Parts: sequence; C-alpha cells; structure tokens
Amino acid sequence: QVQLVESGGGLVQAGGSLRLSCAASGRTFSSYAMGWFRQAPGKEREFVASISRYGGTTKYADSVKGRFTISRDNAKNTASLQMNSLKPEDTAVYYCAARGSSQYDYWGQGTHVTVSS
Repeated sequence: QVQLVESGGGLVQAGGSLRLSCAASGRTFSSYAMGWFRQAPGKEREFVASISRYGGTTKYADSVKGRFTISRDNAKNTASLQMNSLKPEDTAVYYCAARGSSQYDYWGQGTHVTVSS
C-alpha cells in the first residue's frame, strides 16, 4: 500500500511556472515507477509524464514535452513535476500515481492548476 499526496498547485498566468510535488508513504518508494496525469473539466484523464523507479527513464506527453520535467528523490520519497511556459490549456487537476508491475495502482487526491490567459 502506498499513500500519495500532491501539493504545489495554484493559479498562475500564462507563461509562468509551477512545481508540483508528490509525497509518498507506505511501502518502499523505489519499488514504483511514478507518473503524473491530469484531468481538465469535461475531459478524460490523460497521461502527462512518467519516471522509472530509479529515474533513468522518463516519458512525456507530446503536449508538454520541452516544457515539463518529471523527477524523483527516492531518499525523500517524493516525485515532482516542474511545469514551465504554462498555457491556459494546461489547466486541470493533476494527479500523481504509482505503478507496480503493470498498471498504476495508487493515486493521490489531485491538486488544481489554473493557468490564466
């Protein structure tokens, strides 16, 4: 069992930056790959970025590539998402999730990000 708590969301102007954090507790954090997802109003949840257990591999959605950076600190049991050059279309609830062997089994409660134009 892993508990995940996101923080760092808020209101920012277009072109600005935010850094989201995901604090994990429970089982060994490095046992899980981590991912960030988002869900905009009226839309389905979508993949944003992922990072492997020890950080060697990262993946990004095309819509955020070059603007967002995912990272993790296994010593602190945290995962982060640095978001730069934010656009109004990045407005959503952002969720972190932990993946075991094949699927994302654990999810946080989400943090709201609003980007004003």
